Amino acid sequence: MTQAGPSRARPLWVVCALVVLAVSMIAALLGGAADISPWQVVLQVVDWLPLVHVDSGLAPVEQGLLYELRLPRVLVAAVVGGLLAMAGAGYQGVFRNPLADPYLLGAAAGAGLAATAAIVLLPSVAGSIPVAAFLGAVGGVFLAYTLGNTAGRAGGTATLVLAGVAVTSFLTAIQTFVQQFKVEELQRIYSWILGDVGGGWDQFWLVLPYAAVSAVLLLLHGRMLDVLSVGDEEATSLGVPAARVRLMVLLAASLATAAAVAVSGLIGFVGIVVPHVVRRIAGGSYRIVLPLSLIGGAAFLVLADLVARTVIAPAELPIGVVTMFVGAPFFVAVLRMTRRAST
Repeated sequence: MTQAGPSRARPLWVVCALVVLAVSMIAALLGGAADISPWQVVLQVVDWLPLVHVDSGLAPVEQGLLYELRLPRVLVAAVVGGLLAMAGAGYQGVFRNPLADPYLLGAAAGAGLAATAAIVLLPSVAGSIPVAAFLGAVGGVFLAYTLGNTAGRAGGTATLVLAGVAVTSFLTAIQTFVQQFKVEELQRIYSWILGDVGGGWDQFWLVLPYAAVSAVLLLLHGRMLDVLSVGDEEATSLGVPAARVRLMVLLAASLATAAAVAVSGLIGFVGIVVPHVVRRIAGGSYRIVLPLSLIGGAAFLVLADLVARTVIAPAELPIGVVTMFVGAPFFVAVLRMTRRAST
């Protein structure tokens, strides 16, 4: 296929993904313990649009329920899902490893440990959690990559993942030790570890600046990741500074992971499920994989949160449990395909 074909198809894929995301968000606004007419919810969403006024017929209490509880939850889920999926695609491009993922690579565990330490040791320092989570995410990836390199190339594709699992286990053990210093916060910390996107508008506005910066940086490096996929020497001969590109993408993906972990806790497998589905549907160019992972990850986590809120209603599952139910068998399938391709 020529390059013109994918270029022409790219806007169509993005439009289709945006439609799926919009439908997912409307469905998530409809889901919940309170029984609200779907048509009234749609009218209320239209009424929220700038310069538009529509009478939805909802009572003030129902409008408050949608605006103060469901809408920020849906938006936080969308931002976090998009960040995790995009970070996964970025890590896979940097390491040229289809199994790289924020959760499996140690980034999420590093961010979780650092954020927990900030909660326990610096509870009164404003903005300490996102900064600590970013440093922890970078440190976790660095440890996993360094440990994976000690095995050389003989370990194959699975070496980096095994190193990430080891680093994740080690950092999680340290995190468990640290959180014992604040026993009264254990319930909050455990809920955070299993994933939670119900933090409200404060969490949304907290994550938004970090999300914008990391998403823009990753999107700007899509073409360069395509060039890097052919090898560092070829990329250098084409004028692409391979080392600088890898560093920038690594930092941007770690910032995205840290921002997501800081507001939602540890939510696994989004960064491996969504990019692989995108590649199967739209091809392997990072110029399309990155934006579609951003949109697809948002839709995926919004739907996962909808399932978490409704499957055992009125009780609620942690969203991380839902993504693990989907992601664990998906990861096994990807691992089998990777091993088959390498033989």
